[in-house]
Amino acid sequence: MKRLSQHPALQRAKAWLRGHPKEAAALLGILAVLTGPFLLKPADSTTPRRWDRRLVILTPHTDRIRAEFGHAFAAHWKARTGETLYVDWRVPGGTSEIAMLIKSEFTAAFQRHWERTLGRPWTSGIAQTCLSLKVEPSKPGLPPDEEQQARKEFLGSDIGIGVDVMFGGGAYDFEQQARAGTLVAGDGRKTGISSLMKQHPGWFGEAGIPEKVSGEPFRDPEGKWCGACISQSGIVYNKDVLKRLGIEKEPASWQDLADPRYFGQIALTDPAKSGSVAKVFEMLIQQQMQIAVEEAKLTPPGKRTPEEIELGGVEEGWMRGMRLIQRIAANARYFSDTSTKIPLEVMRGEAAAGMCIDFYGRTAQEDTRAADGSSRVGFVAPAGGTSISVDPIAMFRGAPNAEVATAFIEFVLGEPGQRLWCYPKGAPGGPQEHALRRLPVRRDFYTAESRAVMNDRDELPFEKATAFIYHPEWTGPAFNSIRFLVRVLCVDPHEELRAAWRAIVDGGMPERALTVLEDLNRVKYATAMDSIRRTLAARDKLQETLLARELGDLFRHQYGRALEMARRGR
Repeated sequence: MKRLSQHPALQRAKAWLRGHPKEAAALLGILAVLTGPFLLKPADSTTPRRWDRRLVILTPHTDRIRAEFGHAFAAHWKARTGETLYVDWRVPGGTSEIAMLIKSEFTAAFQRHWERTLGRPWTSGIAQTCLSLKVEPSKPGLPPDEEQQARKEFLGSDIGIGVDVMFGGGAYDFEQQARAGTLVAGDGRKTGISSLMKQHPGWFGEAGIPEKVSGEPFRDPEGKWCGACISQSGIVYNKDVLKRLGIEKEPASWQDLADPRYFGQIALTDPAKSGSVAKVFEMLIQQQMQIAVEEAKLTPPGKRTPEEIELGGVEEGWMRGMRLIQRIAANARYFSDTSTKIPLEVMRGEAAAGMCIDFYGRTAQEDTRAADGSSRVGFVAPAGGTSISVDPIAMFRGAPNAEVATAFIEFVLGEPGQRLWCYPKGAPGGPQEHALRRLPVRRDFYTAESRAVMNDRDELPFEKATAFIYHPEWTGPAFNSIRFLVRVLCVDPHEELRAAWRAIVDGGMPERALTVLEDLNRVKYATAMDSIRRTLAARDKLQETLLARELGDLFRHQYGRALEMARRGR
């Protein structure tokens, strides 16, 4: 056999490279770019050289959370079983990217089962409906069609994607996955959250983890998912930047971020890329709805029914909320792709304030804390402007290591995991490297003894929850519409929106120009709940793109008119 270096194909390649030096240099440059990140990537110190078991977790959580929970649970498993555990974290991006990955992987896995195991032909209809929330496995009195049979087969299978646990995100995302059938309560072998509900009944209930708090779901009643810690929307701000801008009052409400003095100083994330940020915008709208409903109740009812009065308030609150989002977006520097950038920009002083969940805000505050305990970064959850929600955990259908997955969920919901969320770094039972600054989900954890150790010992989320009642029927069905509308109103035409807003502010807030800027009649509440919602639910990318282009062009033109009117008025 010839030596590899003497192979004819290799000899021809060498000759070509010698005769084309410029092309060879370009090719080598491309190879360096492609292989450099892999060659330069440092060894993963969290990966043991040898392991007995492996737990695969899909998550949007930060490296700090992954490190603390990974190390603590691996040590816990070692002490319990004597086995070395490899916690294999998979981080494809934010919640939107994770949702797309789950759908793609489960559809591909089901296709293999459908074709190879069942020997049946695969169709585009089955691909679109096997995970669909709209397809019923069967209809009474009617023979199931092929798509219904596929849906029933999927829900009755143990098909998996090689991942055990979904950890982190929003309750909405977990509810959608549970309805699609990718998350399961258990696998019939005493695993999953359903088995934990039997083993630890005190953890699940009004004294532990309720099903709902102030209208927000905290866990699935069947055990398909459960909140792991509490999340709350709020404002992270830089005190030094506020002083530089001449803003004496620290922000305390969503309306504060619409102040023109914050122009170019607000850090925002595209809600289409982050479920947690979309939740922030939903809370803002809900607050405006509640205010408008209460005002409507104070006016003479006339011939209107209580239901009509409430609907009128909800519709008015929707418009107020969307206009408030529009003004805050007009103050924004730009929209980032990930919510983790918001606190970093505020910490560095590149933005005065930003909208984020409490964990990011409190972590930024922790990282900038001086020796005397003070910090240049602050965080506030607007009073009456946000509910408390949960960051959940769940087990995937077909989890390859269901036993270890169940043990991890038990660890997270048990005392060891709840302490990791809220104890100071180095405290007994607390995190070892970084304080996570999150709030426990179990009501029974907030004892005087535990609170004495907690970082945020004065936070009483279950008591504060009464200040805001979430009405899922008001905005829940429009959650994706909110994401979509913020994009076409604020993200896509951001340059035009900023220019128009700046001209209006510089022109003394002329009423005619402001009226044109804030004309949102094309995206009223009824439209968002009906036609826009149906277009998005159809998952027809062509129709969604056409609608986005139509509305985007409309608002670009509208902002341009407002700009010219403001300049003429000035």
